[in-house]
Amino acid sequence: MKLRPLGGHIIVEPQERETKTASGIYLPDAGEKRQGQGIVIAIGPGKLEKGDRQPVEVKVGDVVVFKQYAPDEVKLENKTFLIVSVDDVTAVIE
Repeated sequence: MKLRPLGGHIIVEPQERETKTASGIYLPDAGEKRQGQGIVIAIGPGKLEKGDRQPVEVKVGDVVVFKQYAPDEVKLENKTFLIVSVDDVTAVIE
């Protein structure tokens, strides 16, 4: 099964959260928030405005930062993916 984003949406594979700091301290899972970054794996054709498609500023493979509670979570074939509106992407990590 494939997941194809529509309009101005992208599919993001969330990155695993670090469980250990650089100094070697392990972080607990309690109260853990969803991390707002991941790798773009698919891009929609762009948002339709006044009959024209708006270009999407990210590309497949980019690591993006998005608003924490913006994405919709989807599970396919035992993997979790996030559907994020391009408007909710705030930065690309280079």
